[in-house]
Amino acid sequence: MATTELQMSPQLEQIHGEIRDLFRALSNGFQRLDKMKDSNRQSKQLEELTGKMRECKRLIKEFDREIKDEESKNPPEVNKQLNDEKQSMIKELNSYVAMRKTYMNTLGNKKIELFDMGAGVSEPTADENVKMASSMSNQELVDHGMKTMDETDQAIERSKKVVEQTIEVGTQTAGTLKGQTDQMGRIVNELDTIQFSIKKASQLVKEIGRQVATDKCIMLFLFLIVCGVIAIIVVKIVNPNNKDVRDIPGLAPPAPSRRLLYLRDPQ
Repeated sequence: MATTELQMSPQLEQIHGEIRDLFRALSNGFQRLDKMKDSNRQSKQLEELTGKMRECKRLIKEFDREIKDEESKNPPEVNKQLNDEKQSMIKELNSYVAMRKTYMNTLGNKKIELFDMGAGVSEPTADENVKMASSMSNQELVDHGMKTMDETDQAIERSKKVVEQTIEVGTQTAGTLKGQTDQMGRIVNELDTIQFSIKKASQLVKEIGRQVATDKCIMLFLFLIVCGVIAIIVVKIVNPNNKDVRDIPGLAPPAPSRRLLYLRDPQ
């Protein structure tokens, strides 16, 4: 039903226009999706289309609230036309939902679904979904569409929580890795300091060893000198007439032995 044939308030006209713009964007998006061959691009395109469907759902709810708020001001014929337009938009949105589900099944990604058919039931095709939607009453379509969208919102919220938890774990892991990296850096610095200290200690030990060796040589020379002096003194004392051994400077030669003469008294 065209917008010009409906009597709407400015608020309803704005919401209705936004919904129609989104429907045109969805139609163009699915046409582009048919031409895509890359599965990654198709998945990205489906995510964008899913966001537009969620926005359509929100606007249809807002459109329904505005209709109820203005129901007492409008004639019954206008209210009926507005309700029919709302149900027509819900059917159109459901058809896009079915198309999206078909593409998701083709890509093998069944994690996010707008229609939960229950466990053990085979997945319907897009044509079957359209036929099923056409056979439902307007109120059943509204209830089913709202329920399905609420379930989708809940699934999205759960996914957001999982993402937030993943980000939190990643942040904690990054902090732990940074702490361990800093600790390893400190350990490397301490090892460098220890290695430098060991080198200095090795040099000091070598210097002390050289000094000890020098002191030992000096003591040996002094001992040899003392032994030589003692040997010369012993030789001089034992054999003072030995001319082969020179006198030690500063040391007086031994005194010659003296004989004492004494006279006897005659008796």
